[in-house]
Amino acid sequence: MNEVREDDGSVVLELSVGRDDYGSVIGRGGRTASALRTVVKSAAVRHGQRVFIDIVD
Repeated sequence: MNEVREDDGSVVLELSVGRDDYGSVIGRGGRTASALRTVVKSAAVRHGQRVFIDIVD
């Protein structure tokens, strides 16, 4: 996982996933990825930050 800090103070987490695991991480209809993003964003809000997740293969 790589962490990239943007000029506006937000953080982008780049989650690297192998080709074989990509479908499992995304989930059916993107539900797993959406749930992961929701959990990370809500934790970030508690600390006054903006965090985004980018899933890359």
